[in-house]
Amino acid sequence: MNFTRWSARLPGTQRRAAARTEAVPSDRRGENSVPAARAEQLTDEAPCVPAVDELPVREVLDRVPALVALVHGPDHRLAYVNDAYVTAFGPRPLGDPAREALPELDELGLFPLLDQVLRSGKPRTVKSRKAPDGRSYTFACTPVTDTEDGGVLIFATDVTDHAEAAERLRASERRQRETAVTLQRSLLPQVLEQPDDLRIAATYQPGGTEAAVGGDWYDVITLGGGRTALVIGDVMGRGVRAAAVMGQLRTAVRAYARLDLPPHEILQLLDGLATEIDANQIATCVYAIHDPNEGRLVYASAGHLPILIRDENGQVVRTDEPTGPPLGTGGWMHTSGTVALSPGSTAVLYTDGLVERRNEDLDEGIASLERALAGATGTPQVVCDRLVRTAGVTADHDDDVAVLVLQHPSRTGPDSDLFRNAALELLGGVEAAPRARAFASGVLTSWRFPSDLHDLGVLAASELVANSLQHGTPPMRLRLRRTDRRLIIEVTDGDDHLPRRRRAEPGDESGRGIAIVATIASNWGSRRTPGGGKAVWCEFALPRTT
Repeated sequence: MNFTRWSARLPGTQRRAAARTEAVPSDRRGENSVPAARAEQLTDEAPCVPAVDELPVREVLDRVPALVALVHGPDHRLAYVNDAYVTAFGPRPLGDPAREALPELDELGLFPLLDQVLRSGKPRTVKSRKAPDGRSYTFACTPVTDTEDGGVLIFATDVTDHAEAAERLRASERRQRETAVTLQRSLLPQVLEQPDDLRIAATYQPGGTEAAVGGDWYDVITLGGGRTALVIGDVMGRGVRAAAVMGQLRTAVRAYARLDLPPHEILQLLDGLATEIDANQIATCVYAIHDPNEGRLVYASAGHLPILIRDENGQVVRTDEPTGPPLGTGGWMHTSGTVALSPGSTAVLYTDGLVERRNEDLDEGIASLERALAGATGTPQVVCDRLVRTAGVTADHDDDVAVLVLQHPSRTGPDSDLFRNAALELLGGVEAAPRARAFASGVLTSWRFPSDLHDLGVLAASELVANSLQHGTPPMRLRLRRTDRRLIIEVTDGDDHLPRRRRAEPGDESGRGIAIVATIASNWGSRRTPGGGKAVWCEFALPRTT
């Protein structure tokens, strides 16, 4: 007979003694055996422990703290519930179909699972469902095959504490994400600047609820003189920290833009700043400048994706070069490139969330965006929405997406009369000044400006030309440009020394020209031009009726 089964039938004292006797080899019991009295004392001190296979199953299940129920047959007739189940849900009438006897299982939607277990003969588990008693349980359903019509043993473990802790964690993550999204949106431009010569729209889509918000951003900055800076970037990382770094970089871009530097010099400044903000945080960025007089974009890229340009014929090109490393890496001299943006063209700046997908090459995503842009027509906002929709970006997208779309519209008919250009090469010496005044007067008269604006424009042109003739070097040019909102007067020369406004003393014979221009114009400024020269400009706001 098996020793364990046999000893389980003995009284406690005899069983313990038998166990000790059985444990000693027969040929050594006489030599090393424990005295009977001592053995009796030892066995009396230990409680009676029955063998596992001799314990009544029902007695064990009745005392299990988990909820246990047993159902039989395809109609799931209730055969048994333990005390813990009764305590949680009340007494249950045995023999009834479980759908009637165990309504809580019906509310939890477990009956299809019971059917599946009965058919397959394999156990199934449902994790953390909230029962009618308000507590959460994990249900393990195991097939019982020793009956004629089969059955299922339902074992429910109370996981309320774990579920509540998990919910608190999810709530905390939701609050953090909402904070990051709020910060992110507040740092993005609330209203995009709309330059005279461009039509612009943008969109920002944060990642889904399971994705922490990133540091995508965009901006449109009016530089003056008809020029516009366009920026898009992406801070690597997630959460509030990435959004905060993004905000610092965006603020810095706007400050550096006022210096009216070439794009690559702006990126050099941002690179140093990104390292100071956080040496472990890097960002990609594209900074581009549109000059309506040139009909092109001058741009520089710090590890960012290429700009896409759709021309008036629907052909799409990408700006692959030049591209430097991301901001924050240091030790790199960025360079600027140029791409045409003629009337009728559309340009798209975007972050990687629009084109990057798991298990897909990045070039494939960009190529797909090119195809979508080739067929996209309408306003910038319509194009923007179509690109986002075509890329499959939804509310549960796993990454942030920022898109900036700009169009250089073609103007015909009466609208084209509101956008005019005129230029004069300033040749010779001082005799160029009266020639410039006569040219400015004739142009402004042909543009039918009111007399007061005509006189102010001629005065500003005269002062800017006189300043260039005195302090600049050839070649020199006077350019007048009008839009539907402003008159722009600009003088370029070959000297890179930028003028500054200063107070002239009563006895000074010079130094008043820039001060006069700054007083009469709505805005003025200067910048260095490629090749070592400079441009000095001023603007006059046009009356709305003009």
